[in-house]
Amino acid sequence: MREDQIEAATAPLRDDIRFLGAILGETIRDHEGPEVFDLIERVRVEAFRIRRSEVERSAVADMLRDIDIHVAIPLIRAFSHFLLLANLAEDLQRDRRRAVHVAAGEPPQDSSLAATYRKLDAVRSGGPDGAAIADLLSDALVSPVITAHPTETRRRTVFDVQSRITELMRRRQRYTEAEPEYADIDTQLRRQVLTLWRTALIRLARLRIQDEIEVGLRYYDMTLLEVIPRINAEVRAALRDRWPGHELLRRPILRPGSWIGGDRDGNPNVTGAVVHRATHRAGTVALGHYLKELVGLEKSLSQSARLVPVTPELAELADAGFDDSPQRADEPYRRAIRGIRARLTATARRSLGEVPGEGVGAPADDRRTTDPSSGRPVGESGDRTRTDGPVAEPYGSPQELLDDLNIVDSSMRASGDGLLADDRLAALRGAVETFGFHLQGLDMRQNSEVHEQLVAELFAWAGVHSDYASLPEPQRVELLSAELNTRRPLLGPTARLSELAVKELGVLRAAKAALDDLGPDTVPNYIISMCTSVSDVLEAALLLKEAGILDPGDADTPPSSPAGVVPLFETIDDLRQGAETLVSALEVPAYHRLVAARGMQQEVMLGYSDSNKDGGYLAANWALYRAELDLVEAARKTGIRLRLFHGRGGTVGRGGGRSYDAILAQPAGAVRGSLRLTEQGEVISTKYADRGTAHRNMEALVAGTLESTLLDVEGLGADAEPAYDLFDDLAEAARQAYARLVHDTPGFVEYFRASTPIAEVADLNLGSRPASRKPTSSVGDLRAIPWVMAWSQARVMLPGWYGTGSALEQWVGDDPQRLATLTDLYRRWPFFRTVMSNLAQVMAKADMDIAARYAELVEDATLRDTIFGMIREEFDRTARMHAAVTGSDQLLADNPALAESIRNRFPYLEPLNQIQVDLLRRRRAGDDSELVERGILLTMNGLATALRNSG
Repeated sequence: MREDQIEAATAPLRDDIRFLGAILGETIRDHEGPEVFDLIERVRVEAFRIRRSEVERSAVADMLRDIDIHVAIPLIRAFSHFLLLANLAEDLQRDRRRAVHVAAGEPPQDSSLAATYRKLDAVRSGGPDGAAIADLLSDALVSPVITAHPTETRRRTVFDVQSRITELMRRRQRYTEAEPEYADIDTQLRRQVLTLWRTALIRLARLRIQDEIEVGLRYYDMTLLEVIPRINAEVRAALRDRWPGHELLRRPILRPGSWIGGDRDGNPNVTGAVVHRATHRAGTVALGHYLKELVGLEKSLSQSARLVPVTPELAELADAGFDDSPQRADEPYRRAIRGIRARLTATARRSLGEVPGEGVGAPADDRRTTDPSSGRPVGESGDRTRTDGPVAEPYGSPQELLDDLNIVDSSMRASGDGLLADDRLAALRGAVETFGFHLQGLDMRQNSEVHEQLVAELFAWAGVHSDYASLPEPQRVELLSAELNTRRPLLGPTARLSELAVKELGVLRAAKAALDDLGPDTVPNYIISMCTSVSDVLEAALLLKEAGILDPGDADTPPSSPAGVVPLFETIDDLRQGAETLVSALEVPAYHRLVAARGMQQEVMLGYSDSNKDGGYLAANWALYRAELDLVEAARKTGIRLRLFHGRGGTVGRGGGRSYDAILAQPAGAVRGSLRLTEQGEVISTKYADRGTAHRNMEALVAGTLESTLLDVEGLGADAEPAYDLFDDLAEAARQAYARLVHDTPGFVEYFRASTPIAEVADLNLGSRPASRKPTSSVGDLRAIPWVMAWSQARVMLPGWYGTGSALEQWVGDDPQRLATLTDLYRRWPFFRTVMSNLAQVMAKADMDIAARYAELVEDATLRDTIFGMIREEFDRTARMHAAVTGSDQLLADNPALAESIRNRFPYLEPLNQIQVDLLRRRRAGDDSELVERGILLTMNGLATALRNSG
């Protein structure tokens, strides 16, 4: 696209940004005064002049040095709000460009399901037949797993205002200035921007894990309850139409998960009570949604039996006696829905102890089934309630509820009312099938070291072995295997245990209770952090047995467990040994029987964050790729159906980047119809706070999964092994370059702590989880989120590129043929292309001049010059090698949208970074005032908003 075409295409975006910025500016001037407004304007103008290289960086730094904190706070808020509004404008621009693309009749874009269907159609005649497709997709699952993140601290109120502004801006596009609606919309926008300005962006109180649970759940009401079932229905229909007769996707392919409230690795705040809250609040969202939709259906399904015949099954459902109102005697659908509501209300009371929205449209007949003094069911058991009228029996499973809804659907279609059935009823059926009573699967996770301590204590108490921790690996495996072959519990009711054991077992028992209350999908996985051995796997299985989640079976009964044991391989060495560890675990008969009973399904989680922190960007990415190759081969040899869970963060240093590209960059056989991946922090709000955006991001996950499963996307052919060998060399060189800085340079940790806000990330309580797994100054013990976030805030972005330039330069040397080889691989191989593209994205967001300002916080000048010199040199080297390999000196040549975003927004980052440096200096000099701490927190949030994937 020519420069003038780019200019024309992006003009509406610039207009929206100017318009919203002007409203914000007027709001600030009216409510903060002209002096604050004038300062903000002066800073803004100078920031843009810096980007145009018209003035030195000191122009803004001098203006903001030692700024009065009472002036700094509104200035920080102003630029943070502007960046938030710029995000909205960019999202609108994407919608606008997509509409232009469709209107022009151009082919659907990659990452859309429409494009995927075209690709499948192109190869259908010579590709796999229906039976092969059915096998590949027999356990299909795409599961985005929401996790907590310390920079995502915005309140629900702020999200609501953002949504209203977005909708108003969309409406504004439909009118001209001459129409009265246009002026009214402008007034409403001013009202919303004022509300935004008057609302605190973040909470003042420490973010609790209960708050994080609510933050994660809010996206369901906002978008996911509607979007996910719609995509599931679309994909199922499209695939069954192409391969009829094979009942493809018997279960919905998109099924979400969560870590919030179940991930206790290094988080002491996760308790049994928290697990109960996380699971039951999720159940409340699901059942509350169904009850609300049933109220709507009862109002809308007014068909009269005098006009419409019904099936015998529907008549029986209607005549169950839950609605004997004379006015509805000829309205069988309404009476049937009333009965379904009564049973679902009883289900909620049994499973949750309460009815979501009780008293608002609750069926009168169902209210008669409870004791008015206690609210508990009346009758002989909690499963059936007895009254003078009909009994409201709780549903035993979501399938029972779905069966009743299917009766309604079938009857409507039999009478020719399919058009009505395809509306609200179809959406509700899809939601129940997708979300069940649990809404989302809550993963449990704990570190293998804790498991070892706990098992040692249980064995000692039960008299199995007095010193389990001292045993060599073979004896541990033997002992654990023996226990997994018996149903005998290790503990009795009088067991006296340590605080750690009581807490850990309390968490597991809460998980068991949640499974009993909400169904087998409530807790689908038990993840073992830092898994390095077979005993690590078996210890987790033993703990599930002790909690009653895993039944080891007997000679006549196979073992069973709704929760699968999932090893997490995180460090470079663990990734290299992962396949061997898995194969060895499967050779243990007790564990093999368990996997076989679960349909030979075995999930393995791959850690992007710790592997990156351990070995650097390129070494980690290649270690992950190699691990997947090894695991795919292990799956082939052992007969397991392998599912990979990608522990990706938002930023490139933690596996971030465009999800569709990342999925296509997986090795052949690594996806096979299913994958799970974590979604974190401000990335969640970016992707899922708006219905249209949520739909596009969810379908990109499904599109990538289908293409990786059903098409040949690696593209290396016979050149695969030479390419793998080449990258073995590159990865080792990159790891060594990274290690020279991070692990081998004296004083590096001191430099990191002084030159980034890592200490403030820990001290300011940005999230419920501590910044380190244990009290230590070691990089190895530091959590990956604060590690990456601190480098992002300081605009170094080191985890997303460091070491790559040295590796490429060292391998190429002066040999043009070697450079040509890399260029060829870049063009042909999705993995290498994605690695280089993600690296370019993160380098484009870095700023070495800003980073130099943070480096000035390091008091030791020699240390500062040494380490920052290494960082700057490697940055320049990596940029040169990226240009040489890709053939473009523009980092974002393949991502013009991001390039435009950076041009539009990055001048507004300048003051936030400059103020943050100044406030960090003040705080470290002893100013621990509340406003200084709040200012630092606000700058962190503003920068995270601007970067959109900061941690």
